[in-house]
Amino acid sequence: MNDAVLNSIALTGFGVAFFHAAIPTHWLPFVLTARVQRWSLPRTIAITALAGTGHVAFTALLGFAMTWLGVRLSISSSTWFPRIAAGILFAAAIYYAFRQMRGHGHVHFNYPHEHLHDGTVAPVPPPRVSDRAAIWSLFAFLTISPCEAFLPIYASGIRYGWKGFVALTIILSIGTVVGMVVFTTTTLAGLNRLRLEWMEKYESGTIAGLLVLVALLVLFLER
Repeated sequence: MNDAVLNSIALTGFGVAFFHAAIPTHWLPFVLTARVQRWSLPRTIAITALAGTGHVAFTALLGFAMTWLGVRLSISSSTWFPRIAAGILFAAAIYYAFRQMRGHGHVHFNYPHEHLHDGTVAPVPPPRVSDRAAIWSLFAFLTISPCEAFLPIYASGIRYGWKGFVALTIILSIGTVVGMVVFTTTTLAGLNRLRLEWMEKYESGTIAGLLVLVALLVLFLER
C-alpha cells in the first residue's frame, strides 16, 4: 500500500471538507442566530464548533460502517480494489457534475431566505428564542445532514483499513470545524465582503472535480 497515495487522498479530502464548510448554510445560520441572541464571539465560536463536531460525527459514523464492511469482506486486499474505489469515485463525480449541470450547485439543504424588492435574495434572521432552543436547533440543523461529499473519500481509504479511517476522520474534522469557525468569525467581524455565495452555486461542480482527481490518484498510483 502506498502511503503517498493516502496522503494525497487526505489532502484532497481536506479540500472537499473545507470547501463544503465555506458554503453559507454551514456558517450563516450561526451568524444570524448570534446576532439575534446577542451572543459573544467566544460563545458563538464554541457553538459553531459544537455543531460542526456533530456534523463530522454523523459523517464519520457512516465512514466507520463503510470501513468496517470493507475490512470484514477483505475488500482492501483485492487486486481489484483500486478499480473498485476509482469506479465509486467516478460515479460520485458524475452525480455531482449532473447536479451542477441541472443548476443544483449546492448539495445540502437551503437556509431560509426572502426576495427583496430590488430582486436580490436575503437570508431570513431566525426569531429570538431561548439560548438552549437556539443551540439545539443549530446542532440538529447540521448533525442530521452528513457531509455526503466526503463519503466517497472514505471509500477510497478502505484499502488502508482503520489507519485510513482515523487519518481521514481527522482531516474531515479539521477541514469542517476550522472552516465553519473561520467563516463564522470573519463574517461577524465584518469581513463578509468576500461574497462566498458563488461557492454555493458551484459546489457540486467543484466537488466533482476533486473526486475525479482522487479517482485518478487511486487508479494510477495505487498498485
